Amino acid sequence: MDFTTGADLLSLCEENGWTIAQVMLQRETEQTGVSREAVRSRLDGVYGVMWRAVRTALTEPLRSMGGLIGGEAQKMQARRQQTRPACGETTAKAVCYAMGVLEVNASMGLIVAAPTAGSSGVIPGVFLALQEEFGFSDGEMTDALLCAGAVGYLITRNATVAGAEGGCQAEVGTAAAMAAAAATQLLGGTPQACLAAAALALGNLLGLVCDPVAGLVEAPCQTRNAIGASNALISAEIALSGISSLIPFDEMVEAMRKVGASLPSSLRETAQGGCAATPTGCALCKKIYESRDA
Repeated sequence: MDFTTGADLLSLCEENGWTIAQVMLQRETEQTGVSREAVRSRLDGVYGVMWRAVRTALTEPLRSMGGLIGGEAQKMQARRQQTRPACGETTAKAVCYAMGVLEVNASMGLIVAAPTAGSSGVIPGVFLALQEEFGFSDGEMTDALLCAGAVGYLITRNATVAGAEGGCQAEVGTAAAMAAAAATQLLGGTPQACLAAAALALGNLLGLVCDPVAGLVEAPCQTRNAIGASNALISAEIALSGISSLIPFDEMVEAMRKVGASLPSSLRETAQGGCAATPTGCALCKKIYESRDA
C-alpha cells in the first residue's frame, strides 16, 4: 500500500473505512517489513524525545550556541501560571512548549526533526498541549504521529521541507500542516477534515521566508515555531467547524513548491535578507562571530 497524493490517501481511507493514521501504519508495515507493534514502539520513542525536550526547556537553564535565545519558555510558563493567557490555555501551552524545543535544539540538546530541526517545536508543542488539556492516551498520540507523518511524507515527496530550497514556509509551514492534520484527527475530524486543516495551515504561511540571524537556527526561528503551533490549532479548529480549504491540499502543496522556487536565494536560509539583513541582525552576526574568533 502506498499513496503519492492527498487524493490517493483519501481514497484509501474511504475504501477501507480507515483513518489517515491507519493507512499510514499499513503503508509503513508493507514498505519496511516491520511489524505494526515495532512501528508503534518506535513512534512511542519519538514522542518520548519530544516530551523530554519540552520538560528540559521548562526545568533547566539553557543558552543557545549563538546566545540569541534562552529562557523564553520558562518566561512563557511563568506568565501562563500567573495570569489568564490572552490566547487561551491550550494555545498558550503549545506556544510555550514549541519555543522551548527550539531552545533545546539551539543548545545542542536532543530533539526530533519534525520535519526539520528549525521547525522541531511545532509538533511537540501542539501534541503535548492537546494531550494535557484533553487527556488523550499515549496510543492516541502515536496515532497522531502517524497522521502527521502521512502529511509530512506527501509534502516531502511533492514539494520540499528544506528552508534552503523553499523558505520557512517549507519548514514551519509543513510542521504546522502536519500538526494541524494530527490535531484534527485527535479531536474527531474525518480524513477529509484533516487534509483541509493541513491545506489551511500551509496557506496561512505561504511565502514565509527563511532568514536566520547570523545563519543560526535561533531567531526568528523560535517565535516562528510559536506561530506554527498556533496556526496548527487555528487551522484544526476551522476544519473541525466544517469549513474546508478553498484550495485543496494537493494544489496547496504544489503552490508552496512553486512559491519556494521563486524566492530569491537571499530569503532561503542564506542569512542575506529579511531579519538577518537588518542593521540589528548584521550587528548581532558580527558580535557573535567576533567573539568566537577572539
